[in-house]
Amino acid sequence: PDATNYLTESNGLEIDRGGLWIMPSGAQQDSYAHRFAGINWGELYGQHDGYFLFEDLKLQWKNGINPDYVLIDSRTGHTDIGGICTRQMPDAVVILFFPNAQNLRGLTKVVRDIRSETTEPRSKSINLHFVMSNVPDLDDEDDILVESLNSFRENLGFDDDPLMIHRYDSLSLLNQVIFTNDRPKSRLAREYRQLGEEIMRSNASDRDGALHYLESIDPIYRVRKTASIRRPSLVSIDQHVKQIEANHRFDGKVLFRISAIKANDGSFEDSIALLNRAIETGYRKPEVYLRRADLRRRELDDQEGAIEDVSVALDLDDVSVIHIRQALALLPAERLHTIANSRAIANMSTEERTVIAHRLDRNKYEAALAVSIVSSLLQEPDTPPDDRAFATYVLSLAFIATGRFSEAVQVILSSEPDLSNMKIESAFNYGMAVWGRDGQINSDVFEQVLHLAQEIPASNQTPNRFQCLALSHWATGNTLKARELAESARQVMIQDGGQEFSCWRYFRVSANAFNEDVDDLVKMIEGDDQIRPQFLSVSKLLNDSSN
Repeated sequence: PDATNYLTESNGLEIDRGGLWIMPSGAQQDSYAHRFAGINWGELYGQHDGYFLFEDLKLQWKNGINPDYVLIDSRTGHTDIGGICTRQMPDAVVILFFPNAQNLRGLTKVVRDIRSETTEPRSKSINLHFVMSNVPDLDDEDDILVESLNSFRENLGFDDDPLMIHRYDSLSLLNQVIFTNDRPKSRLAREYRQLGEEIMRSNASDRDGALHYLESIDPIYRVRKTASIRRPSLVSIDQHVKQIEANHRFDGKVLFRISAIKANDGSFEDSIALLNRAIETGYRKPEVYLRRADLRRRELDDQEGAIEDVSVALDLDDVSVIHIRQALALLPAERLHTIANSRAIANMSTEERTVIAHRLDRNKYEAALAVSIVSSLLQEPDTPPDDRAFATYVLSLAFIATGRFSEAVQVILSSEPDLSNMKIESAFNYGMAVWGRDGQINSDVFEQVLHLAQEIPASNQTPNRFQCLALSHWATGNTLKARELAESARQVMIQDGGQEFSCWRYFRVSANAFNEDVDDLVKMIEGDDQIRPQFLSVSKLLNDSSN
């Protein structure tokens, strides 16, 4: 019979796309139970091609409405129909169970039979999702639930913790509302959504599910995941990824995600091939070109190809601050200046450009690039006052880092002409810039720095702050306090680790490099006239394309 005659589209779901069709299990008349019990399943399959009846039903569903998912409600047990609903028909089975001995006895054979489908002649893998349901919301003081769960895990052969759906005591259930729509913030809705996402992730043909699955095993995203990675039952990660690639071979975003997994496994040529295919499909995103640039530079020693990919990435519309940082890491130092004139920088807001420039603090080439970015920004008349103030501060740091001390003095005084009214950061940088310009310390400036430092809360002391104050005390002749603060800078740096901005070089440096700077600072404090901050010896860098 024509299956579409028995399908009814459900209304009132209030969903934006798609739909839901229902096919009931028969006319619910008084004689239903008797008629159902009278079906001879063995005869149906043995003499009347029952297997092909249900295969034809699946084909009619596909040809009639082409659904993404068919959900079959089936009771577990040893009835003849159980094999149809749990073995012949499905690609996946959700095993809902309450963790007691009776359920375990019933499910052991069902699960064993489902797994037997992987053998000849059918060789069919059926994903199993174990869901502990109707769980009471009680303290498991005696580990009763834990022990039962361990028994289920051992006898049913699954490793991951099962999903859980708690008992939900609410009179709203009497109204038979769809909780994920009507009560979306309830725990019951959240738990069912998790189950839905789990089913999607194991479906290689579902694009959203495939992307979620690839994200869960992508090393770039995995560090942000708190839940363990679930694998489709009886299917390895490699097999599932291959299925996803086969089903979405013309989807650039999916290919891009798979490329990261290939690269992490050491299959760099495969990863690049996937990125090439992603671009060919029209998925031209900055992250695609930047990933290919990284592989070209790191694995193929193709420096020019990497630079070309970075240039293409920076010419796209949707370039973020993160992409700019990635581009900085991929370009040779002598090519960093190309970023300043890129479309990516031009399309950014003044705030974003200033943030980028502020992070360009690891070497003289980055500092020169920061000068280019911020200088042009300050020339724009519509730059907001707050952005202009921050840009001025960033430019002063970059000028000092590149040895342009007179220009650093000028830019600081253009914003804060009165030393007595300067912020402490501006006052310190002003003192350092004057030292670089004149070749000698102006102790009055550093006296003002120490005066302003008295207003800083004790909790706001970073390694850099201690380092700056130590140098300021040395500049005013207080060597004992300077030595004490230098040691404080070292101790805080040991505790914090990571990277820190060092006023000794005017660059952000590693913890080891920072401690080396502190060692030199201590030697200077103790009277070694041959030791002076490294920033004083930086060669002047002209702000042009040759640098």
